[in-house]
Amino acid sequence: MHNYIINASIQIVPIVQDKHPYEWVDEAIAVIQQSGIKYEVGPFATVVEGKYEDVMKVIDDVNEYLFSKHCNEWISNVQIQIRSNGDITGDDKTGKFR
Repeated sequence: MHNYIINASIQIVPIVQDKHPYEWVDEAIAVIQQSGIKYEVGPFATVVEGKYEDVMKVIDDVNEYLFSKHCNEWISNVQIQIRSNGDITGDDKTGKFR
């Protein structure tokens, strides 16, 4: 893939009864925070932004973390926006509303 900036929305939906689902979500957000990639936590999903490989790595890291911590089951909802001839950022889409 190219080296342009892309953005993605990551939503983790734990299907568990071992602890409150928000605890798993908080841990997933911590993985994103530790990645160093640009992110914004929202009430339904976390938006990340960076080069394609970096964004995909964070998505993989979140799922690998949940697996390694024995989260019984979860749904990963991911939306990715890619522009083939340049960067696409969250500010491009929502900056006018801030």
